[in-house]
Amino acid sequence: MEETLAALLAARPAEGELARPERLVEAMRYATLAGGKRLRPFLLLEAARLFGADRPAHLRAAAAVELIHCYSLVHDDLPAMDNDDLRRGRPTAHRAYDEATAILAGDSLLTLAFDILADELTDPEPAIRAALVLTLARAAGLGGMAGGQMLDLEAEGRFSGDGRALALNETEILRLQAMKTGALLTASAEMGAIIGRGDEKDRAAMRSYGHLLGQAFQIADDLLDVESDAATLGKATGKDSDKGKATLVGLWGIEAARRRLAALVAEAEKALAAFGEKAEVLRQAARFVAERKN
Repeated sequence: MEETLAALLAARPAEGELARPERLVEAMRYATLAGGKRLRPFLLLEAARLFGADRPAHLRAAAAVELIHCYSLVHDDLPAMDNDDLRRGRPTAHRAYDEATAILAGDSLLTLAFDILADELTDPEPAIRAALVLTLARAAGLGGMAGGQMLDLEAEGRFSGDGRALALNETEILRLQAMKTGALLTASAEMGAIIGRGDEKDRAAMRSYGHLLGQAFQIADDLLDVESDAATLGKATGKDSDKGKATLVGLWGIEAARRRLAALVAEAEKALAAFGEKAEVLRQAARFVAERKN
C-alpha cells in the first residue's frame, strides 16, 4: 500500500498533466505518507479477497480511498475547521507548509482519487470503474463525509451567533457520525464487493458490516479522546469536551459506551455470517477497531 501511494504521488507528471509543482507534491506526500492505520484500504482489499479478487491493480482503488481520507484530515485540521497543530505525531500540513498549500494539497488528493478510479489500470470494465466512482463520491461528498463535517461545525455552534454548541440528541449524533466517519468506511467495504463482482446481496452485506464498523470506530475514537493522551494518540486529546461537542460517550457515559461498542462488534461479525470462515480477517478487523490504542 505504501509503495502504491508513493508511486501515485511521484513528482513526474502523469500522461495528460502539464507539470506537478514541487511544493504541492511535497505537501501531498507529507499528508499521505506519514503513517496511519490504512484501515480503509485494508477493508477494501480484504472485502475484495472475500469475493476472490486479489490483483495488484486493486491496490489502486484502495489507494484512492486512502487519498480521500488523507485529504479530509488536511482540511479538517485547518484553522477554519478544527484548527489542529498535531496529526500522527507531527505538525499538521498547514503548520508544516502554510494554509494555502494545505488547501491545494487537500484539493489535489481529492481529485487524484477519482483520477485513479476512472483509469482503466484500476479495472478493465467501465461499469465497475463507474460504480467505484459513484460509491466513493456519494460517501465523500454532500450526503457523506463533507456533509457530516458541516453538521459537526454546526453542532459546535459555529453559526449560532452566540457560538454556543448545540445539544444534539442520540439520533442526530448518530447521523452526524455516520456521515462524517462511517460513510467512507462503509464505502471501503462495499467497493471491495464491487471489485470482486459481488451481487447486490453481497454489496448490502458489506454495507451493513461497514456501517456497524463505522459506528464502532467512532465510539472507540470518542473513548480515546477522553481516556488517552496526545503522545499515544498522535494528536490532541480532550478536544470534544473543550468545544462542547456532542458525542455518544458524553451522552451515555463511558461504561454504557463500552457496552455499545462491544455490541456493535458482535453485530458487525454477525453481518459476515453468510461468508463463513472466509471472512475471519474482517471479523478480526472489527475487534481491532474496538481495541485500538490510537
